Amino acid sequence: MKKYLITALLPIFTATASELDELKKQIQQQQEIIQQLQEKVKQLQEQQEVIQQTQEKLKNVDGRDPIEKVLSNPFSQAKFVPDISLILDTSFVSRNLTDDTYRQVNIPGFNHGLFDMHDGHGHMPYNAERGFNLNYAEMYVASTVDPYFDLVGVFHLSENDFEIEEAYFKTRSLPYNLAVKGGKFYSEFGRLNKFHHHVWDFADAPLIYSAVFGEHNLLEKGAQITWLAPTPFFLMLGAEAFQGDNENNFNRTGFTVNTKKDGSGDNIKISDTKKPNLYVLFIKPSFDIGNTSILTGVSYAFGKTRIDHLEDEDPHAFAGDTKILGFEFTAKHLLDSYRYLQLQGEYIYRKTDGSKFAYNNAGNLVTVPLEKKQGGFYVQGIYKFDQRWRVGLRYDLINKNDVIAKGKNQNLPDNLYRYSAMIDFLPSEFSRIRLQYNYDKSLFLGSERKTNHEIILQFNLAIGAHGAHGF
Repeated sequence: MKKYLITALLPIFTATASELDELKKQIQQQQEIIQQLQEKVKQLQEQQEVIQQTQEKLKNVDGRDPIEKVLSNPFSQAKFVPDISLILDTSFVSRNLTDDTYRQVNIPGFNHGLFDMHDGHGHMPYNAERGFNLNYAEMYVASTVDPYFDLVGVFHLSENDFEIEEAYFKTRSLPYNLAVKGGKFYSEFGRLNKFHHHVWDFADAPLIYSAVFGEHNLLEKGAQITWLAPTPFFLMLGAEAFQGDNENNFNRTGFTVNTKKDGSGDNIKISDTKKPNLYVLFIKPSFDIGNTSILTGVSYAFGKTRIDHLEDEDPHAFAGDTKILGFEFTAKHLLDSYRYLQLQGEYIYRKTDGSKFAYNNAGNLVTVPLEKKQGGFYVQGIYKFDQRWRVGLRYDLINKNDVIAKGKNQNLPDNLYRYSAMIDFLPSEFSRIRLQYNYDKSLFLGSERKTNHEIILQFNLAIGAHGAHGF
């Protein structure tokens, strides 16, 4: 009987011993973990003692913790460090026109050449040469000055030049939804004018912008006042007064012209304009319809004009008045959190009226009445189909180019157009790689129309803190 009982209980005792061994192993592992945690706690306690000893040594006579004092000090330098960023734009360009030809072509009735430097900027235009281009580096510095003002500085750096592109203050707390801006800044005229180059949806400006305003749009010294109306939708009205430095339209500096081309005659003095010389008015409503945001607007710029090209191979000058009217429309439809469709367009009309000073074949000064009525538009569509990818199409057209001298229309070409297509990839919010193709039929060399096939590979990168751009 005992034999059978021992035989029956033996597996039970064997299993119990095995379980005890396993339990001992688990307890030993737990003890090792506890020991490691105790060592870490000891290390942290030692580090805390060192920190406390250091703080005791650094305490000032008032007995306050130095870290607490720095954080509570209203004059701490850390609180006055502005947002600083650097933006680089570089590109590789391929076009069928040689660089020599590209320097000489022009848009009839608008400019003398794409490389014309009369606007006061000594650096080359963007994407100027075939091959590699360092278009610009832009340094942005901005901060809140106090409860009343913000201050912004934008510095444009090219290979050989450094210039203040923008430097302005803006108020923060005026009553009645008013805001004042002063310094040097881009005008609020139109839709695209106020945005910097790196914000554009294409690697170059629309054709009508380049033709009317030049390479750098309407960038002036002056003041702006805006009023945000208390309406259920966005409605902003504003006015600007500028010195008038844009030579394409509003240059304020007078000139002296001689009645003889060889300088042997009498001088005729055309005085400077009154300053400020340029005024801009605008109204911009915006509203939402479901997932679609719509922004429209009307802008009007007017001022005196002085253009001095008397040192050119074909010397001439102009004195008169210029008025520019602009209409804008933008619609952005959100498909989801990152995909969208955007349609944008502007129409710009310019009228210039005054007197042109030029020399006839005999070298005598001739003064003739000159009137220009010019206009055009662009329309573009952007589709962001993925979190990092966008595609876009743009159509540019100058459809009005009436230049009337001595009451006679010069019959300049008015069907100046360009097609553009682009695709860009955004590795992150700080970088963009864009590939763009232009088919350009707006350029002339003398009376010969030059077709420009152009491919632009653009790299745009930013580092540092940069303020958000408006819609």
